[in-house]
Amino acid sequence: MKVVVLCSGGMDSVTALHWACRREEVAAVLSFDYGAKHNHCEIPFAAEHARLLGRPHQVIKLDFVNRFFASALLQSGGEIPDGHYEAATMKQTVVPFRNAIMLSIATGVAESSGAKGLVIAAHSGDHAIYPDCREAFMHAMGEAMRQGTYAGVELLRPFIALNKAQVAAEGARLGVDFARTWSCYKGGEIHCGRCGTCVERREAFQVAGLPDPTVYASTGPLPPRPRGGPNSKFQIPNPKEL
Repeated sequence: MKVVVLCSGGMDSVTALHWACRREEVAAVLSFDYGAKHNHCEIPFAAEHARLLGRPHQVIKLDFVNRFFASALLQSGGEIPDGHYEAATMKQTVVPFRNAIMLSIATGVAESSGAKGLVIAAHSGDHAIYPDCREAFMHAMGEAMRQGTYAGVELLRPFIALNKAQVAAEGARLGVDFARTWSCYKGGEIHCGRCGTCVERREAFQVAGLPDPTVYASTGPLPPRPRGGPNSKFQIPNPKEL
């Protein structure tokens, strides 16, 4: 199937890009520059992996998001909180309806390029704080994409049954160089090691039993997963069984 891949430059989306290139005809790789504090850190990695795989990469600017939306993730927002990815404080980093906006634009690009599929790297842990990553939203959005295009563009979520550690294991299997990916929301010169996305990244490598090639400013003890959180009872399978 001819597909378009959404790739931010993070470890999940880069893994999804490598996955898609093994299985599908990738017509385009799309990144969105919407004014996030870390866009300048991660988008170059998306371009690098697209170039490595010989696929065209495009950056779509969404300047209005930084101007009009409220989120600590944006350059116009407040400080990025430290702590576990599932902590309530991480809701400050939610960009309202971000996935809906990006998926809508990417669907138009997909149909215009003759693609019938759109690949997004959503995984089972994303729903913890993001409403537009949850199953009900994704199901509705996928149906809207199919119904709203002549091509019946399909939303492909190859990692939706996997957790972050399993995505890391899949990336390792595909030969992804995770040193050439970015997670930290703070957008500094190196990963801070303390914000929710850094904690999630560090945790994923540890659980998967993989070496973490990331340079962190802080490598102190990881904060505990919040009690009663949406994934607090989730059992993580052995990545070797994937």
